[in-house]
Amino acid sequence: MADKPQENKGMGVRERMIAAALSIASDGDWNNIGLSDIAEKASIPLDDVYERFDEKSDVLAAYDRSVNRHAIANTDLSDDLPCRDKLFDLVMERFDILNENRDGLLGIISSYKGDPKEAVLSFPHLGKSMSRLLEAAGLSTDGLAGALRVTGMIGLYLYVVRVWQDDESPDMGKTMAALDKGLDKCEMFNTSFLNRIPCSND
Repeated sequence: MADKPQENKGMGVRERMIAAALSIASDGDWNNIGLSDIAEKASIPLDDVYERFDEKSDVLAAYDRSVNRHAIANTDLSDDLPCRDKLFDLVMERFDILNENRDGLLGIISSYKGDPKEAVLSFPHLGKSMSRLLEAAGLSTDGLAGALRVTGMIGLYLYVVRVWQDDESPDMGKTMAALDKGLDKCEMFNTSFLNRIPCSND
């Protein structure tokens, strides 16, 4: 077990657990650690941890929610912008945030034999995460059409993650190109994917 990080008084239990989990994952140990190992790394008593998390995947779910919150907060979501532009910016903002913990996330992907599809599908609440991005972009996720949108968004995200995994460029040019291409394909396959009607904020 690696040395424990210094306790950051400005971070809560969830934030410290997330930081510890990603730190462990960056060492390539994700398959072999449990919630108690993350708690030890974060210097948090297990009883405090068990009040918030049942298993290590819950820590990843908390991280995912945090990433979405920051992506939505940092993206221009003005009503006069096309939904496609907002969705593109939201996803790229998300990848900007993921890059801050790139080593840890790649360690998790590596633990699933380098297959980003398996790794991302193992992240809890992926469907909810993609739903939030769609809704933030002004696209409804209600009903059958909404369910199809969410399914398409999951597939698009998995496709872009595979490119991001190998994209080490400072501007993430390959990732941006893959996302742009993927949105084009979604639009060609289903014209309602990026259609603002019905819109969740109308």
